[in-house]
Amino acid sequence: MVSRTPFGPSTAPPDEEDRMPHGDGARRLETDPDTVERDLMKLVLTLVELLRQLMERTALHRVDEGDLTEQQEERIGMTLMILHERMTELCDRYDLTMDDLDLDLGPLGSLLSHNDA
Repeated sequence: MVSRTPFGPSTAPPDEEDRMPHGDGARRLETDPDTVERDLMKLVLTLVELLRQLMERTALHRVDEGDLTEQQEERIGMTLMILHERMTELCDRYDLTMDDLDLDLGPLGSLLSHNDA
Protein backbone atom coordinates (compact mmCIF):
# COMPACT_ATOMS: atom_id res chain seq x y z
CA MET A 1 0.00 0.00 0.00
CA VAL A 2 1.32 3.47 -0.89
CA SER A 3 0.30 6.34 1.36
CA ARG A 4 1.12 10.00 0.94
CA THR A 5 3.13 12.07 3.35
CA PRO A 6 3.77 15.82 3.24
CA PHE A 7 7.11 14.96 1.59
CA GLY A 8 5.73 12.60 -1.06
CA PRO A 9 4.60 8.97 -1.30
CA SER A 10 5.55 6.44 1.31
CA THR A 11 5.71 2.71 0.66
CA ALA A 12 5.36 1.72 4.32
CA PRO A 13 1.90 0.63 5.46
CA PRO A 14 0.16 3.32 7.53
CA ASP A 15 0.43 1.39 10.81
CA GLU A 16 4.12 0.70 10.20
CA GLU A 17 4.71 4.37 9.30
CA ASP A 18 3.62 5.41 12.78
CA ARG A 19 6.23 3.12 14.34
CA MET A 20 9.09 4.19 12.09
CA PRO A 21 11.90 5.87 14.07
CA HIS A 22 12.47 9.50 13.33
CA GLY A 23 16.10 10.47 13.79
CA ASP A 24 17.46 13.97 14.09
CA GLY A 25 17.45 14.49 10.33
CA ALA A 26 13.96 13.11 9.71
CA ARG A 27 11.22 15.44 10.89
CA ARG A 28 7.60 15.41 9.96
CA LEU A 29 6.14 18.54 8.47
CA GLU A 30 3.58 19.79 10.92
CA THR A 31 0.97 22.19 9.65
CA ASP A 32 -1.87 23.73 11.53
CA PRO A 33 -4.66 24.97 9.25
CA ASP A 34 -5.41 27.74 11.75
CA THR A 35 -1.91 29.24 11.54
CA VAL A 36 -1.01 28.66 7.87
CA GLU A 37 -1.84 32.24 6.86
CA ARG A 38 0.09 33.73 9.79
CA ASP A 39 3.09 31.46 9.17
CA LEU A 40 3.13 32.34 5.49
CA MET A 41 2.91 36.03 6.30
CA LYS A 42 5.77 35.61 8.79
CA LEU A 43 7.95 34.12 6.04
CA VAL A 44 7.03 36.83 3.54
CA LEU A 45 7.60 39.61 6.07
CA THR A 46 10.97 38.11 7.03
CA LEU A 47 12.08 38.28 3.39
CA VAL A 48 10.72 41.80 2.95
CA GLU A 49 12.45 42.98 6.15
CA LEU A 50 15.74 41.46 5.01
CA LEU A 51 15.44 43.29 1.67
CA ARG A 52 14.44 46.53 3.44
CA GLN A 53 17.54 46.35 5.64
CA LEU A 54 19.77 45.65 2.64
CA MET A 55 18.25 48.59 0.73
CA GLU A 56 18.76 50.83 3.77
CA ARG A 57 22.43 49.83 4.08
CA THR A 58 22.96 50.43 0.37
CA ALA A 59 21.29 53.84 0.59
CA LEU A 60 23.42 54.83 3.60
CA HIS A 61 26.56 53.74 1.76
CA ARG A 62 25.56 55.80 -1.27
CA VAL A 63 24.88 58.82 0.95
CA ASP A 64 28.29 58.42 2.60
CA GLU A 65 29.94 58.21 -0.82
CA GLY A 66 28.10 61.31 -2.05
CA ASP A 67 26.50 59.42 -4.96
CA LEU A 68 23.03 60.90 -4.38
CA THR A 69 21.53 64.34 -4.74
CA GLU A 70 19.75 65.85 -1.77
CA GLN A 71 16.41 65.18 -3.48
CA GLN A 72 17.31 61.50 -4.04
CA GLU A 73 18.41 61.14 -0.42
CA GLU A 74 15.11 62.57 0.80
CA ARG A 75 13.09 60.37 -1.54
CA ILE A 76 14.92 57.18 -0.50
CA GLY A 77 14.62 58.12 3.17
CA MET A 78 10.88 58.70 2.85
CA THR A 79 10.40 55.44 0.93
CA LEU A 80 12.29 53.41 3.54
CA MET A 81 10.36 55.10 6.34
CA ILE A 82 7.01 54.28 4.70
CA LEU A 83 8.10 50.68 4.09
CA HIS A 84 9.06 50.34 7.76
CA GLU A 85 5.65 51.73 8.81
CA ARG A 86 3.85 49.23 6.53
CA MET A 87 5.95 46.40 7.95
CA THR A 88 4.93 47.42 11.46
CA GLU A 89 1.25 47.58 10.43
CA LEU A 90 1.38 44.11 8.87
CA CYS A 91 3.16 42.70 11.91
CA ASP A 92 0.43 44.16 14.11
CA ARG A 93 -2.30 42.71 11.88
CA TYR A 94 -0.82 39.21 12.13
CA ASP A 95 0.17 39.53 15.80
CA LEU A 96 3.89 39.42 15.03
CA THR A 97 6.80 41.46 16.30
CA MET A 98 9.90 42.37 14.37
CA ASP A 99 11.78 39.90 16.62
CA ASP A 100 9.41 37.14 15.44
CA LEU A 101 10.70 37.71 11.89
CA ASP A 102 14.30 37.02 12.80
CA LEU A 103 15.81 33.62 12.07
CA ASP A 104 18.56 32.02 14.14
CA LEU A 105 21.28 30.90 11.76
CA GLY A 106 23.20 29.03 14.42
CA PRO A 107 26.90 29.87 14.49
CA LEU A 108 26.33 32.61 11.91
CA GLY A 109 24.08 34.56 14.27
CA SER A 110 20.71 36.00 13.45
CA LEU A 111 19.45 36.81 9.95
CA LEU A 112 18.18 40.31 10.65
CA SER A 113 20.13 43.12 12.23
CA HIS A 114 18.61 44.83 15.24
CA ASN A 115 20.41 48.13 14.79
CA ASP A 116 17.33 50.01 13.71
CA ALA A 117 14.51 50.60 16.14
